Amino acid sequence: MNYCASTPRRDEVIGPARRLRGVLQLAGDKSISHRYAMLAAVAEGESRIENYSTGADCQSTLSCLEALGVDIRREPDAVVIVGRGLEGWRAPEQTLDAGNSGSTMRMLAGLLAGQRFASRIAGDASLSRRPMDRILKPLRQMGARIEARQERFPPLQIEGTRLSPIEYELPVPSAQVKSCILLAGLYAEGRTAVREPVPTRDHTEIALREFGAEIEQSGRTIQIQGRPLLKAQQLRVPGDLSSAAFFLAAALIVPDSAVLIQGVGLNPTRSALLDFLVGMGAEIRLENVSQRHGELVGDILARTSQLRGGVIEGGLTAALIDEIPVLAVLGALSREGLQVRDAAELRVKETDRIATVAENLRRLGARVEVFEDGFFVPGQQRFGAAELDSFGDHRIAMAFTVAALAAAGECVIRDAGAACVSFPEFFQRLEDLRAG
Repeated sequence: MNYCASTPRRDEVIGPARRLRGVLQLAGDKSISHRYAMLAAVAEGESRIENYSTGADCQSTLSCLEALGVDIRREPDAVVIVGRGLEGWRAPEQTLDAGNSGSTMRMLAGLLAGQRFASRIAGDASLSRRPMDRILKPLRQMGARIEARQERFPPLQIEGTRLSPIEYELPVPSAQVKSCILLAGLYAEGRTAVREPVPTRDHTEIALREFGAEIEQSGRTIQIQGRPLLKAQQLRVPGDLSSAAFFLAAALIVPDSAVLIQGVGLNPTRSALLDFLVGMGAEIRLENVSQRHGELVGDILARTSQLRGGVIEGGLTAALIDEIPVLAVLGALSREGLQVRDAAELRVKETDRIATVAENLRRLGARVEVFEDGFFVPGQQRFGAAELDSFGDHRIAMAFTVAALAAAGECVIRDAGAACVSFPEFFQRLEDLRAG
């Protein structure tokens, strides 16, 4: 069943799981899918992208590109994008709709800033509350003309213009902001440089190299040469590690479980999750590791484990920012608990994830101490039956579905369809493992 197409706002009842067994292959990594699609659209020629993400966010990117005059064919196992080159996009006839996707808005803004036409990009109610000032400042330094509601919120009105290269130091780690600047740098004459306080996901740098851009990295500084000739590529998107995280977590806490996830992206800037889980005492093994299109890919086997707990702070917080909700669930069931600091960015995700994580943990009967920039979840806790809420946030929906598997009774997940933003097949895949 296509859960999202049939019941997008349906509540889901999740009972305790006796065990999880099976082999999974997951849809493509959401972060990589966005980047491949955008670069294919400004490349010369026809790109074929296999295993493109099925999530609503990545479909929003495709829809925006189509509105900009890019021809896209959706095949059963691939997306085919006919690139129009750096100068080939046309002015959209109406406002571009990024849906719930902050990635679409932030990265596409960098490409739109260098066009020869005006455009407007907006999103849903949730995205309209997410600040965009982190991209507005560097883009304006490059000469971009951008207006935003209250100077920081969507929609964005972008008057395309010729851009100038800059050297920019990110005030806080953000792969999306870095990517926005590098993509805008495609349209600047000369070299644009971005310096990171700590390394963040480097999918954009890898994808730019695959399409033929000149990228150099020295320490934490990344440089791109403007006005390259990008060439179409034949690509396959690795399975999404962020999606895999929920099944790995479930396998670790449900008794008598063994789950093998095949073809997952193991990019070192993302695999901090696996290192952290192993540090907690998780029984996880990597198999069949290889490199594909510049990205590491392999299989992950996870088994039921006794977890110790851990601390997430500093640079590790940036590396694990998307996985923190499900790690909070593991923390409550671990021996020593989980402490998260330096995570103020969680306050401005699809929801205030510090608040929504804490609310759902408390509904399960767990204790949690909340800070402005994080929280502490004591260990050795038990979950009771509860009515939980996604609050319209895909990662909250999936994280607390995992929690429900370890609860003492049935839990209800309100607005479970929020999972469709990144993982439409989530509940079906979970049922497959329960039946294994």
